[in-house]
Amino acid sequence: MPSAPGYVPKNSSNERFSCITITAWRILWIPAARAETGRSEGPPPQPPAASTTATSHGIRTRRAKRSDLTRVAARPPHSARLSAMAGRLDRVPGVVLVSVAAMMWGLDGLIRKPLAETTSATTIVFGEHVVLVALTLPLLVPAFVALRRAGPRYIAAGIAVGAGASAIATILFTKALFHGDFITVVVLQKAQPLIAVAGAWLILKEEPQPGFFWFLLPALAGISLIALPHPLDPHAQGLTPIVETLTAAALWGMGTVLGRYLGRRLVFEHVATVRFGFGLLASACMLPIVGAAAFSNAHDSFYIALLAFVTGFLALGLYYYGLRRTPALLAALGELAFPVTAALVGIYVFDSSLRWTQWLGVAITVGVITFLPLRRRQLIRAPAREPAVAAT
Repeated sequence: MPSAPGYVPKNSSNERFSCITITAWRILWIPAARAETGRSEGPPPQPPAASTTATSHGIRTRRAKRSDLTRVAARPPHSARLSAMAGRLDRVPGVVLVSVAAMMWGLDGLIRKPLAETTSATTIVFGEHVVLVALTLPLLVPAFVALRRAGPRYIAAGIAVGAGASAIATILFTKALFHGDFITVVVLQKAQPLIAVAGAWLILKEEPQPGFFWFLLPALAGISLIALPHPLDPHAQGLTPIVETLTAAALWGMGTVLGRYLGRRLVFEHVATVRFGFGLLASACMLPIVGAAAFSNAHDSFYIALLAFVTGFLALGLYYYGLRRTPALLAALGELAFPVTAALVGIYVFDSSLRWTQWLGVAITVGVITFLPLRRRQLIRAPAREPAVAAT
């Protein structure tokens, strides 16, 4: 089978995972990587052949025992299981994976908002990145080697994604949750797709086709209806959370574009690892600037680790695998599953309420996200992908 962009040689660090990383990534990331690269771990084992034995009366042939055949059939190769899992994941449209990851991000307010009331936002984000770097530690050196080989522009993009989208944006979003009401903050993220559309057009040279705007405009209208309980009498609850949220949205919007840009030369697990690495450095630098402690108490540290694993490690792994085969313009619309999910969380967990116009906005946005995969190939004209850089 010919290899596709993103080929990783056999001596890659994918084969040297730590115990925890093996368990999690073989469920999600490694099967996806093998589907993307077209690698094969070898043919399936064949039934034992008949053996021959030389005797004084000639050559005696021993037929394979039934137990031998049963033993081989009862031990399916690990590569076959990985291949089957990879095939199932690879058949899912990339924009669907991006939307599922965004839904997982929408759930993080369940943990992040209560944490923000007892622990500094910078401490939370630093703790998340400590966990994320620990989980991806075996990939850290190969990822940065691949980034260096990709060139200076990719290094700059990696710094922007890690320091900007991963660290600073998350700190601002966490602070906004503390300063403002839950639904207003998460739905102001509607500025993100506009920034992503402009960035994808200017940086990635992705060209939206006329049908794209029939998805973009209703999506923005739906999110606006969710954000404004009284559309004819709009109001904002405080300038500080609005500025924090819109800045985070801008950084996350460019993070989508630059993450797609990095995916042109780096395999998706290296993109995520680079993001975590630069994010850790940036959040560590922020600690003395804002005077925050590096770690919280044991109770909060547990939930910070849980937050990092579910909405960071798993969600971002799924996100970057989907983003590698999804134009940034479509990914920006798929990410609108984040504010929709967060709004629903706000209703059922934080005792928020929606007016009928907001429910209409939810229905419109969900409809756009639902029909997006069906028309994804007709909406965007994107340049061909470049071969990924493999770390040896």
